[in-house]
Amino acid sequence: MASLPAANDSDLAGAGAGAPRYVYRFGGGVSDGGSGDRNLLGGKGANLAEMASIGLPVPPGFTISTEMCTVYYDQGAQFPDSLKAEVAAGLGHIEAITGKRFGDVADPLLVSVRSGARASMPGMMDTVLNLGLNDETVVGLATASGDARFAWDSYRRFIQMYSDVVLELDHGAFEEALEIAKEDKGFSLDTELSAEDWRALVGQYKAIVEDLWGKPFPQDVHDQLWGAVGAVFGSWQSERAKVYRRLNDIPAGWGTAVNVQAMVFGNMGETSATGVAFTRDPSKGDRAYYGEFLINAQGEDVVAGIRTPQYLTLAAREASGAQAASMEEAMPEVYGELSKVFDLLETHYRDMQDIEFTVERGKLWMLQTRSGKRTAKAALKIAVDMAEEGLISHEEAVARVDPGALDQLLHPTLDPSAPRDVIARGLPASPGAASGMAVFDADTAEKRSELGDAVILIRTETSPEDIHGMHAAKGILTARGGMTSHAAVVARGMGRPCVSGVGTLAIDGKAKIARVGGREIREGDIVTIDGATGEVMLGAVATVQPQLAGAFGTLMIWADGVRRLKVRTNAETPADCRAAREFGAEGVGLCRTEHMFFEASRITAVRQMILAEDEQGRRVALDKLLPEQRADFAEIFEIMAGLPVTIRLLDPPLHEFLPHEEEDFAEVAEATGIGVDALKRRAAELHEFNPMLGHRGCRLGVTYPEIYEMQARAIFEAAVDVATRTGAAPIPEVMVPLVATRRELELMKAVIDKAAEAVFADKGCRVDYLVGTMIELPRAALKAAEIAEVGEFFSFGTNDLTQTTLGVSRDDAGRFLTAYVAQGIYARDPFVSLDIEGVGELIEMAVERGRKTRPEIKLGICGEHGGDPASFGFCETLGLDYVSASPYRVPIARLAAAQAALKNR
Repeated sequence: MASLPAANDSDLAGAGAGAPRYVYRFGGGVSDGGSGDRNLLGGKGANLAEMASIGLPVPPGFTISTEMCTVYYDQGAQFPDSLKAEVAAGLGHIEAITGKRFGDVADPLLVSVRSGARASMPGMMDTVLNLGLNDETVVGLATASGDARFAWDSYRRFIQMYSDVVLELDHGAFEEALEIAKEDKGFSLDTELSAEDWRALVGQYKAIVEDLWGKPFPQDVHDQLWGAVGAVFGSWQSERAKVYRRLNDIPAGWGTAVNVQAMVFGNMGETSATGVAFTRDPSKGDRAYYGEFLINAQGEDVVAGIRTPQYLTLAAREASGAQAASMEEAMPEVYGELSKVFDLLETHYRDMQDIEFTVERGKLWMLQTRSGKRTAKAALKIAVDMAEEGLISHEEAVARVDPGALDQLLHPTLDPSAPRDVIARGLPASPGAASGMAVFDADTAEKRSELGDAVILIRTETSPEDIHGMHAAKGILTARGGMTSHAAVVARGMGRPCVSGVGTLAIDGKAKIARVGGREIREGDIVTIDGATGEVMLGAVATVQPQLAGAFGTLMIWADGVRRLKVRTNAETPADCRAAREFGAEGVGLCRTEHMFFEASRITAVRQMILAEDEQGRRVALDKLLPEQRADFAEIFEIMAGLPVTIRLLDPPLHEFLPHEEEDFAEVAEATGIGVDALKRRAAELHEFNPMLGHRGCRLGVTYPEIYEMQARAIFEAAVDVATRTGAAPIPEVMVPLVATRRELELMKAVIDKAAEAVFADKGCRVDYLVGTMIELPRAALKAAEIAEVGEFFSFGTNDLTQTTLGVSRDDAGRFLTAYVAQGIYARDPFVSLDIEGVGELIEMAVERGRKTRPEIKLGICGEHGGDPASFGFCETLGLDYVSASPYRVPIARLAAAQAALKNR
């Protein structure tokens, strides 16, 4: 327990002159704070003060501010001298209103001690109820209430909760004693135990405390209070709270407040009750009261599942087929009062509310209100319904829905009621869920898929060569890699669920078996992955398909009406392009041509080109690829008719395309007429020690300009053909990758322009086009003014720009970035959310310098950050023209862009 410095009597009037204030009162006509003080008082404290101020029945109390949480940790889990007097004054406030005194043996005041951070963290921090009971005050409570059973029940609850939360004793020991007590009496419910039964159990509980703690249970009520306050502040740094904050991006520096409030009792017989309710259905969003209550119980009974709760409304009870009376039936007068409070609170806060209440001998008391947690489906419906009801504006509705939560709606999700056998957990790399047959290589995935089987591709890690298998698979599971690994990025682009970085998964690719925790997955076994949670399960688990009608479409229309940023897609297959258009994409921001090269029909020609000894040999192979590339681009241009399509010329290092297996070498040898040994020698010559910083990007174009010449010709021939055939000319934007200097882009633009003019002359038709570059190297950002003399657009490739700026490989970063985030080195994984302080400064510099040279330069972002809602405010502030996201993140980007525009007004 935390220790408190001694205070003299003069301190008890309140904080000393000049001392900072930490205690704020509410109830009994006093509200020192309100809903606008969430940062200071936490959500619970601010809302208790607000409810009291608008005349709702709130038990009186006081809040110790979040600032004290910071002080508490700064002072080594100690409280400052001034706080004791402030808390004494707070207790005096409660005593004056209730007419009871804390520690009074005749008619004691009991209090609850609860947490309350500024962001809702349900269940993550600690609570203590019935505080102020001891061997003497329990007798006074029994006499004053006229109900000995209630008093001793409350005392055993307090000992059990205080021992768990404050003394950190084994909770199971107390539960076991309670179960034995019920068994000895032949009872199944707590409510069947008598006052004497509870009194006997209190004696057992005290013995358990002395046995486990080595000291008697604390009898001094002030010691009890300070122990509980310290425990609640301490729970801010509990492991579960840390994990919740990390998952929900809640800063550790915010701290929690502590709320001390007069107890009201739902366990005082059949006219008392406690419950939790939502003003609308938090799962579906329907406008109907949703919640549960229990008669003759306290709050923890409802949420702990000790007894089966009853429904609030008659309609809900009838719909479920439950027998126990609803609150509407059992307590009609109190229910009528409660329903009016629901409507008042929802109108006051203009949002769906999550409410806790207690009924003490027929009188309703409000213990908490907060904006309720809800599913993405419910969030959409509630926001749209409230706007159409006139409660909020269309713009407020757009701002209400978390863009990231839309992932729940855009991919299949696991049926929450279906049983599951979870065998491992990894990173939730790409949302959605899928069940299928386990396969361990891309070729098998493709073959099985062609036979009609659903497959899950399991790999130690994926590479671009796996692209066909990834496309064929229903989901992807890898033992290595992070949230922006190859598997994660490609899976998100395809809309495939992916779980990556399952470090406990040992994969034997040759034996086609994976092992984890004593369990095995063999090829052909059915497995299920959940890309939203990172869970890996044996067997099939039923999924629920997304439905995007109704509120989704309405909200997207409202979002499009306020956003400035255009939203494009990262796509290179017709299927992805069609999906992106259906989701509202306004063009292609990144078409990666290398993915097209891995098609089975052309990989041999690609390898022939790479392994050729001279330009003539390369051109022979490129002539085979030209019609294939032209057909690729033509299909994309038709789908994106009249819209810009940014095509990145060949980027990856050539070694990624090279054969590795004997049969692959033999296949290339047969196609080229070159011996296998000669091919192996040539492959060895192309080996690089650090290929990601080697012979790739525009460096390929500089040394082998015929490659980019072929690609440019294919682009322009396809564009002219589509324009002639459909009358809707596409707008090709040819992007040169990995540029570091003006001269590189100048050389490549000359090759592209020459190919364009040749095609236009040959076809007798012209189309507008742009030539630009991807800014993915720090030098390119620094020299943006010079590069803009040649480039007509910049697209920021934030994946590689982050790698090259931080000097961190994104595929290896998962091993240590979690520790970096946990220790505050980075606020978030910089490959997931843009490092605005570092990488962002380079982008800002490039934007400013590029515009200075070419004011009309088109600017966009096409890395994975283009689909990250947290990065959109930065893009909006810089005035970028567009963001580009994977197809299934296009709606997320549309909503995030709208919210960024609203914040920037």
